[in-house]
Amino acid sequence: MATFLQRPGRGGKRVWQVQVRRRGYPAQVCTFNTKGEAETWAVTLESEMKRGVYVSRSESENTTLTEALERYRREVTPHKKSAYDEIYKLNAWKESRLARRSLASIQGKDLAAWRDAEIRRGSSPATVRRKLALFSHLFDIAKKEWGMGSLINPVENIRLPRPGQPRTRRLVDDEEARLLATAKTYGGEIGLIITWAIETAMRRGEISAMQWENLDRKARVLLLPETKNGTSRRVPLSSRALVALDGLPRRIDGKVWSMKPDSISQAFERVCASAGVEGLTFHDLRHEATSRLFEKGLNPMEVAAITGHKTLQMLKRYTHLRAEDLVGRLG
Repeated sequence: MATFLQRPGRGGKRVWQVQVRRRGYPAQVCTFNTKGEAETWAVTLESEMKRGVYVSRSESENTTLTEALERYRREVTPHKKSAYDEIYKLNAWKESRLARRSLASIQGKDLAAWRDAEIRRGSSPATVRRKLALFSHLFDIAKKEWGMGSLINPVENIRLPRPGQPRTRRLVDDEEARLLATAKTYGGEIGLIITWAIETAMRRGEISAMQWENLDRKARVLLLPETKNGTSRRVPLSSRALVALDGLPRRIDGKVWSMKPDSISQAFERVCASAGVEGLTFHDLRHEATSRLFEKGLNPMEVAAITGHKTLQMLKRYTHLRAEDLVGRLG
């Protein structure tokens, strides 16, 4: 039987607290802004208890999104290869308007409103989709592993933004020379890292994680023991790539570079701004490098062995050959 009580809530606002008691089940208590919401909740609970299909919502109703995000960061994120980058996405969710809401109270309409607001603020569809994927996985973990069996994943009830078109941005005219000249003035490792990225098609995280012990200079090969795809790969190195390593100090921690992934991106953005190069991201250098491999005459399987792409379809997304560069090969 349900009991309703009106009491002061946060900020002095009056709220309705409802308690449901039924033999064989623990007492359930929840608070709502209106009596109508409280009555609906109570009727649903009592019906499920009567039919024997009730699953406790107490934990999901008493766990805020912020608390769930913190637990996810402690228990799940450390086991991911993308752990370093994922922390930023988790922090972004903690700053959202949903952060103080209980997991059970978040509905599809709430995420739809968040999605639309993100798009209006200029976030790309791909960025929004990645943030929603993380949110969805958090709810799945809470439901399957944290004892919140009644929890409904709200991401399943909304439309995801349509994927944007693959980026086709490549270096044009004298942009490479301007970037390298500006990077030299900027100082630090960023200039050499730019060259390395163009020569190897390696991802930002792979570059940051490079270890001297995995470099076989005689064979001109670098071993990447862990990659985004979960497999190792060996990257053949050009003469220009090897020159980029000349003179680098040997660090105590064994790493080739001192810069972390986010530091690389930040430094690259500053170099681009100073060089007057617009619309270029560090990941675009991987596009550039992959396209140059094709322009050198390598076949798709050879390129895939270097870049680590799992399928030719994925490789196609990153490969943008300029028609002007292919004219001479047509005869």
